[in-house]
Amino acid sequence: MKISIIGVGLIGGSMALKLRQKGIADFIYGIDNSNEHLNEALELKIIDAKVDLEYGIKNSDLVILAIPVDAARKLLPNILDLISENQTVMDAGSTKAGIVNAVKDHPKRSRFVAFHPMWGTENNGPKSAVSDSFSGKAGVICNKEESAEDALASVKKIVESLDMHLIYMNAEDHDVHTAYISHISHITSYALANTVLEKEREEETIFQLASSGFSSTVRLAKSHPEMWVPIFKQNKENVLDVLNEHIAQLRKFKSALEKENFEYLGELISNANKIRGILDK
Repeated sequence: MKISIIGVGLIGGSMALKLRQKGIADFIYGIDNSNEHLNEALELKIIDAKVDLEYGIKNSDLVILAIPVDAARKLLPNILDLISENQTVMDAGSTKAGIVNAVKDHPKRSRFVAFHPMWGTENNGPKSAVSDSFSGKAGVICNKEESAEDALASVKKIVESLDMHLIYMNAEDHDVHTAYISHISHITSYALANTVLEKEREEETIFQLASSGFSSTVRLAKSHPEMWVPIFKQNKENVLDVLNEHIAQLRKFKSALEKENFEYLGELISNANKIRGILDK
């Protein structure tokens, strides 16, 4: 199978490495606005050749769109314009409703499979790509009924080759769930980092005293705005809903401390501990 990866960074690069390792990809074309990233991807043997968009699309069996969600939403219709009825296009975006709606009336909509690999780090670029990144993680296909059977079969094969477990969902439900289990985590991390930077002016003190708990909590604050601003924009309503609930929960903790209601504070913490039973399954 010849594959074109549009966006040879963390996600696209990691997918390319794994698909090559599994023998799924015979040849991988790289397409990216950054020539530096393309050269790095060549050096790291993530891709076999760097090409322009039209050449890569017309000469591949599968096109993987792994760029920020706002750019993917704009580019996807143009990609579908260029493909034949024998080619498949999949994306890897963290929001799905906007992307799906962008091509809902496209005559070649059935050649597109909306996909989200539930994995990511705060790093970016080809040098951050890791072949086993997706192993054991969830791979979500959205609105499968809108995709052709052979296109779905091709993407299912890709998901299995990435060693992910497959979940089917509609795009709107996906965006609600990811707002709660992914997007709010990033906003919280950014806010906590800004709080510390605002109140703790001594960088050396932060460095010396920061525990592993603090470091893991603010790790996501290293994630780049180029990726996350579009995600928040595309999933604005769901993110606002979860953000309002999160603020309400913070107010409960604040009120318990202000009123010295330590019994209630313990109840809030005990209730939060229930997450352990879910995540440790």
